[in-house]
Parts: sequence; structure tokens; C-alpha cells
Amino acid sequence: MTNTGTDKKLRRSSTDKMIAGVAGGWAELLGVDASIIRIVLAAATLLGFGAPILIYAICWAVMPQE
Repeated sequence: MTNTGTDKKLRRSSTDKMIAGVAGGWAELLGVDASIIRIVLAAATLLGFGAPILIYAICWAVMPQE
């Protein structure tokens, strides 16, 4: 298998970050704007789903920096 340069890896963004770069990293991986990821996380948290805060904290601890 050859590397075509399109291999994407999940990493915290060092350029597109507000707190830790987790949303920026997910946005780069998924090919969407980081604002969409942030809005979805905030909406899910405000609607009573506490899991996004926990998932964000885990990603912050586990994801390597870009």
C-alpha cells in the first residue's frame, strides 16, 4: 500500500483551537468547519447530554498535539 498523502490522523489542532484544539482536530479529520463541531458539542451539553464534556476531556488527554 502506498502513501498518497491523504492519510488523515486524529490530532489536536495547534492553529484552530479555543481551549485545547480537540474540536479543531475533529473538524480537520471530518473535513468540516470547527464551529460546527463546537456548536454540536455545546447543544448536546445544553440539552442534557453530559457525555460531550466527558468525551472532550478524554480526547484532550488522549489525542496527541499536531
